[in-house]
Amino acid sequence: MIPINRQCDLLGLPRSSYYYESARDDRYNQQLMNLIDEQFTRTPFYGVDKMTAWLRRNDHEVNPKRVRRLMRLMGLEAIYPKPKLSLSNQAHKKYPYLLRELVIDHPDQVWCADITYIRMLHGFVYLMAIMDWYSRFVLSWEISTTLDNAFCLSALEQALQLSRPDIFNTDQGTQFTSIDFTDQLEKDNIRISMDGRGRFIDNIFVERLWRSVKYEEVYIHDYETVSDARKGLSKYFLFYNMERLHESLGYKTPYEIYVKERLNINPVQASTAHLN
Repeated sequence: MIPINRQCDLLGLPRSSYYYESARDDRYNQQLMNLIDEQFTRTPFYGVDKMTAWLRRNDHEVNPKRVRRLMRLMGLEAIYPKPKLSLSNQAHKKYPYLLRELVIDHPDQVWCADITYIRMLHGFVYLMAIMDWYSRFVLSWEISTTLDNAFCLSALEQALQLSRPDIFNTDQGTQFTSIDFTDQLEKDNIRISMDGRGRFIDNIFVERLWRSVKYEEVYIHDYETVSDARKGLSKYFLFYNMERLHESLGYKTPYEIYVKERLNINPVQASTAHLN
């Protein structure tokens, strides 16, 4: 058998070209991921089979293996129909769901947090946000190119500089069950609540937040860089907190419900901190 370097010499090709992988495949995978993201935002109950069928109906001849790989890369998993941006760690402690039949009637009673996929023109980032359940006020957020828990801890530290909740609710993702994350909450005497596996309804308000973020900001702007994404999201969350009217809040803004009534802080400074 002729060695690879000798084959390249005979053909007059640099050896590196033998290992070259077409960029077209990466571009097409990114296109598929963007389509999956939009459809999953509309129908979070679509798993691999339904998503594959939907792509095929839209003239993309893909197989379930490829769709499964892309959804895993994006951190999407439909389980009755919960998107899971990370698998739970069996070694981490899980906490019971505390919100069932609880009447939530004031700010800082319950905070919730989640992570979602944010597409860019080339590539993607993950977005984590912490929101007050009662007022829908976004207390803090962070983005990251990886799914480690550092950006989640950063967002938590920022939120705790503003106030403290009685209960903090998340899913069972490894970022939220990590010892560093739960220890910080317990140190501040915050009760920890975790969704039942696969129950997106347990954290419904942050799921609605993701829909708003994507349809009102992400899908109409093609972020070219992580910096562009950070600036665009900074402006959007300022708008969301200060100007966006919510029918469920009596056509008031989250700022009017949370900041004016509960906190005496500078909301512009809080919402634009990520611009610096």
